[in-house]
Amino acid sequence: MSGSVAQAPPVHDVSRLRTVVLVGPGGAGTSRLFDHVVGTLSPRRSGSRRTEVSPGLRVATLPLGKVVLTLLDAPGNPDFVGQVRAGLRAADAALFVVSAADGADARSRALWHECALVGMPRAVLVTQLDTRDADFVATLEDCRAHFGGGIQPLGVPVPGVDGAVTSVADLLLGEIHDYSGGERSVRAAGPEHAEVFDTHRPGLVEGIIEESEDPDLMERYLAGDALDLPTLEGDLLAAVSRGAFHPVLPVSGETGAGVDVVLHLVEAALPHPGLHPLPTVTPVGGGDPVELAADPDGPLVAEVVHTESDAYVGHLSLVRVFSGTLRADRPVHVSGHLELLDGPTGEGHEAHDDDVRPGSVAAPLDGELMAKDHAVAGEVVVVTKLTGAQTSDTLSDPSRPLLVTPWALPDALLPAAVRAASRADEDRMPVAFRELAAEDPSLRIDHDGDTGQVVLWTTGPAHLDLVLHRMRDRFNVGVEQVPVTVALKETATGRCEAQGRHVKQSGGHGQYAVCHLVLEPLPRGSGVRFDEVVVGGAVPRQFIGSVEKGVHAQLAKGLLAGWPVTDVQVTLTDGKAHSVDSSDMAFQTAAGLALRELASPATLCLLEPIDTVHVTVDDEHLGAVMTDVSTRRGQILGSEPAPEPGRSVLTAAVPRLELLDYAVALRSLAHGTGTFHREPRGYEELPERIAREHLGARATVP
Repeated sequence: MSGSVAQAPPVHDVSRLRTVVLVGPGGAGTSRLFDHVVGTLSPRRSGSRRTEVSPGLRVATLPLGKVVLTLLDAPGNPDFVGQVRAGLRAADAALFVVSAADGADARSRALWHECALVGMPRAVLVTQLDTRDADFVATLEDCRAHFGGGIQPLGVPVPGVDGAVTSVADLLLGEIHDYSGGERSVRAAGPEHAEVFDTHRPGLVEGIIEESEDPDLMERYLAGDALDLPTLEGDLLAAVSRGAFHPVLPVSGETGAGVDVVLHLVEAALPHPGLHPLPTVTPVGGGDPVELAADPDGPLVAEVVHTESDAYVGHLSLVRVFSGTLRADRPVHVSGHLELLDGPTGEGHEAHDDDVRPGSVAAPLDGELMAKDHAVAGEVVVVTKLTGAQTSDTLSDPSRPLLVTPWALPDALLPAAVRAASRADEDRMPVAFRELAAEDPSLRIDHDGDTGQVVLWTTGPAHLDLVLHRMRDRFNVGVEQVPVTVALKETATGRCEAQGRHVKQSGGHGQYAVCHLVLEPLPRGSGVRFDEVVVGGAVPRQFIGSVEKGVHAQLAKGLLAGWPVTDVQVTLTDGKAHSVDSSDMAFQTAAGLALRELASPATLCLLEPIDTVHVTVDDEHLGAVMTDVSTRRGQILGSEPAPEPGRSVLTAAVPRLELLDYAVALRSLAHGTGTFHREPRGYEELPERIAREHLGARATVP
């Protein structure tokens, strides 16, 4: 999106809009299809001009017959499922791409589930038909087995004499579409195609009838009545629009075979914005949901679905308008409240509400901008200079601020600790972090107060590489990765006691304080307690609080390895004071000395944090996941069936030290089908062998 190149045609009728997202695993060919469609519908384009290494949404608004198509290409890498969800939020339908060589593999099934969660109408496109391992029929059966009902082919590839797919049998029309000459030619099916039609057409017709809203159609079919093509086609298109039927079409991103049929389906069957349910909208500050429709004359409600910075244009926001009309010459209220979602959000995602005047409104054309005066409900446009706007923010009328409930963000579960490579880099880091957080709500940036580290929480290695790449190339910030430190705690293993004596005399008032402390363990989760049993005024009453203050200060610093001490009781049993030289500070110091005196591996131990982990995985990988959890010193707490058939949820208690790489390990173990989330459970004693390693790596507190 580098600049305006033309004036986009205005759109007044919502029913003339189609917004469709290409969804599929990496390598299935979504980008090739995107390029082919853009090149076909906008001939002056000769492929993508995108230069940035980016997994972001590619978007192009194109004329398609009597409608205007906005086509989005979502990344297939599992690290960027957040971008897939953004694309699903922006679109009204999906073209789901499956490779004929790979079938409905684990990644395809995970993406299909993403579409199903939001009720997205979708058609299935089978690509890579000419590859060595391609098998259209096997892929079709794979899709039926894993994607559920409503999967029926509209076309079946017909191999040529050399095995290459040059023709497609149109099952509904009874035609053969031949692409061997580069352009499509149509001829009637011959006897040699009878097997294809006999095998696949009855299931297609019966599937259409089952989804028909005409209750008499099935009886007519069973009675042997010939059903006319307009009736079947009308019911097919209606079922596709409702999301009840998922037609399967063979296509080639390389030759374009079958793409014309796909585009006809997009124009004739996929729903326009008025037929697609809107997300939940509430007043800013809370209140009952607001009923809205895709009406250009309704209240303005739009959402930022993608954000990036351009070297020439500046801040660019990809915006889906749900209701009303967005105009460049009118201010908008920008509202962001990711705290409404469960889970931590990290630095840069703070709640914000501001009134901003947009710079301009434009239709995207895969890296270029076509100027527009306004955008109506249902359109996806690029808005410039929305200062402070972040991905997932809501745009609304300043006189009636509204908030779209953000889409569910993927859990950022892979931590990476970074530090600035130089002092200059350290000065530039805050700006880079702020911009990156604004663009990517899946990125969580934490300044860990316990360890002093800056930790980037990402969704996987590719996501982390992208963040580091952008910091270096876009913001000129050099960072070094360092091992992530997990904050531990210390506690007492038994009763111990010591005396702290702080006596100094150097002319004038000296310093004098003696206190005797007893340290005892408490049950997990008890925190720190202080008590005193001093008798006879050995420690004057005004200095009891001083001792307590010194105790808490020293326990916060740690005794054994510099980690805070918890789950202990400290009791002041005796002491001495001087009528002149004793002071508040002297007794604070003496308390610290007493605690440090009793600190040793014989009296203290390290505690590590334990998380409760819920792993959702395909049943076939459950055994491998359970074995891996055990090797991570985890305790299996149980398992139960997941809401999705064929999947289970494993619950385990696992040390946080063992979870640093779990996002990567689980992806390998479960072949991309596994997800997990976790929450703090408590602390347990660190095994002696591992404790020795930590004690050697961290200096003992003096």
